[in-house]
Amino acid sequence: MKVHSKSRENETRVLDFILLGFPGSLYLKMFIFTLFLVMYILTIMGNLAIVILVITNRRLHIPMYFFLCNLSFLEIWYTTSIIPKTLAIILGRSRSISFTGCILQLYFVFGFGSTEYFLLSVMAYDRYLAICHPLHYSTIMDLSRSCKLAFSSWLCGFLVICIPAFLITRLSFCGPNVINHFYCNIDSWIVLSCSDTYVMEMADFVISIIVILCPSVITFISYIYIIATILRIPSTKGQRKAFSTCSSHLAVVMIWSGSTIFLYVKPSKQTSLEMTKIVNILNTIVTPLLNPFIYTLRNKDVKEALRHCFQRR
Repeated sequence: MKVHSKSRENETRVLDFILLGFPGSLYLKMFIFTLFLVMYILTIMGNLAIVILVITNRRLHIPMYFFLCNLSFLEIWYTTSIIPKTLAIILGRSRSISFTGCILQLYFVFGFGSTEYFLLSVMAYDRYLAICHPLHYSTIMDLSRSCKLAFSSWLCGFLVICIPAFLITRLSFCGPNVINHFYCNIDSWIVLSCSDTYVMEMADFVISIIVILCPSVITFISYIYIIATILRIPSTKGQRKAFSTCSSHLAVVMIWSGSTIFLYVKPSKQTSLEMTKIVNILNTIVTPLLNPFIYTLRNKDVKEALRHCFQRR
């Protein structure tokens, strides 16, 4: 462990941290490593396939699939910011991480996570316009507005995380230096800090409300209007067709929101890190893996585009 001595303040500052990962027997570690590796490969392949499919298929050049392409691209980098380092930790290699490296990982992990929330709310708004205002949809949600909404989601997602990332750099870490997690998580920083974390915890709580609850409210309200509009459609076939265009997005929102609200919308971070670690697996590994499969299995246009792609070959 590297430390930096401050004679005037008579304290030491931790410069390196150890990521604990998943303690256990060798067989358990090999099982987790294999599981994570397979899930990571499937996540990259599935989301990359959607990105390529949307770019190459002209039928999918509409706002709904433009946002889906952004989501799949985001999921690739979201998992990549976590899983490769996690795999190295499980193997017992490169378990240490520098203070700067930890801050960077935290920034990108939470930046991508925040962007996903904003992006999912934009996708809900897009479905609201398409189903509730179909005659005006093409004029309201044109290419220019789609690009602006996607860009705003990315920009806001990474700007808002600058605040907790900066506040963490102001905390003091005098030891121990073991992070009981498989990546650099805000909760772990707060637990390890030997200085007052009240401002950090309150700022994180407020940001969690802005990033998680506000987009969730937009999504929830959008779907209230969407469901009300679908129920007014006279034919059952018409209702089924309208709901099929947004059911996959709703499934993704429910999985993602449920896990992240449990993890981050709480005033105190001094909770069970083991429970946080378990829920984080769902949040950081399982959800990005399920997204391409949910959209493929529940979406007629994507399935048809895949069929045409295989028929060409």
